[in-house]
Amino acid sequence: MDTNAVIKNAKTAMAKAIEHTHNEFNSLHTGKASVGMVDCIVAEIYGSQMRIKDIAAITTPDPHIIRIQPWDKESLKPIEKAIIAANIGLSPAVEGMLIRCNIPEMSRERRQDLAKVANTMAEEGRVSVRGVRRDTLDLLKKAQKASEISEDDLKRLEKDVQKLTDTSIGEIDEILNKKITDLMKV
Repeated sequence: MDTNAVIKNAKTAMAKAIEHTHNEFNSLHTGKASVGMVDCIVAEIYGSQMRIKDIAAITTPDPHIIRIQPWDKESLKPIEKAIIAANIGLSPAVEGMLIRCNIPEMSRERRQDLAKVANTMAEEGRVSVRGVRRDTLDLLKKAQKASEISEDDLKRLEKDVQKLTDTSIGEIDEILNKKITDLMKV
């Protein structure tokens, strides 16, 4: 068994969990318009599910407006429906050939609600990282039982995996703290 490959795979999987959590945080708005708030929302266009960023140009002409300009006029209504269904606190308005989303000023309650959502997203990321740790340790324990690695190697590798897990969870916590600070800024 190539233990280096096992550790490398765990590292890659944990990095993907961190990246996914980071991308999830981008969907939470902080009172400022951001393309990331709507770019990954999925709309049903001609019977298939497509992300808004794949079917339209998304811009933020000022800090309180997101402008979405579909490349196909037929996409206007499906994109509008998808934004409403995403329940991210935006009210899209169709204006000619584009959709305009005004970013409302956030109340204290809304900021606190979004902070709770961010905490939930972070916990999902931590759970994902812990799942990678569990799967990796299971794989290493099976290798030790099959006499592919020694017990000493197993103990050393368990410590390495735990360090990797702690580092990954620390990164998620750091991203969470930045997001909450951003959300609570008035």
